[in-house]
Amino acid sequence: MALEMRGLCERCGTAELAADGPARICSYECSYCVPCADAMEQVCPNCGGELVDRPRRAVTA
Repeated sequence: MALEMRGLCERCGTAELAADGPARICSYECSYCVPCADAMEQVCPNCGGELVDRPRRAVTA
């Protein structure tokens, strides 16, 4: 089962989250841009869980 690589920040809705770029994610796969995660002190507002670096997926040509 692969992670769902969501393309937009769930807080600001405007930040593009590229599969090979930086993002933060909780255990429920809620996804945020780095500035939003920093503003929320790395705590997911949906579940209260820790936000950590989302693994990056290699871009294939």
